[in-house]
Amino acid sequence: QVQLVESGGGLVQAGGSLRLSCAASGRTFTTNFMGWFRQVPGKEREFVPGATGIGPNGYSTYYGVSVKRRSTILRSNAGNTLVLQMNSLKPEDTAVYYCAARRVLNTPAANPHEYDYWGQGTQVTVSS
Repeated sequence: QVQLVESGGGLVQAGGSLRLSCAASGRTFTTNFMGWFRQVPGKEREFVPGATGIGPNGYSTYYGVSVKRRSTILRSNAGNTLVLQMNSLKPEDTAVYYCAARRVLNTPAANPHEYDYWGQGTQVTVSS
């Protein structure tokens, strides 16, 4: 059974940093695109950053507009670990953060409906 498990959420003050991790199990995602999304009540899930599968030359990363220049995404463990480092956090970054993976494709996608596997989410709260 495929599982994506997020960790690292919590309460942080504005201007601080947070590191979220996603551990995948049940299959390998070495050649699959994975990403982070976030969601606040009443809104669609928003693409944060994502990364392609790991190839001979490494992997490529893609960032959503709202977090660009404030975040870094990393893949490791043969592609089954996805890390999101976020800096200079703002209250508007408060959301539930989800890890997601595409079952077959290795192309970036900002639409959450393009993803097949999801974690349970981890709450990030940024206080002002």
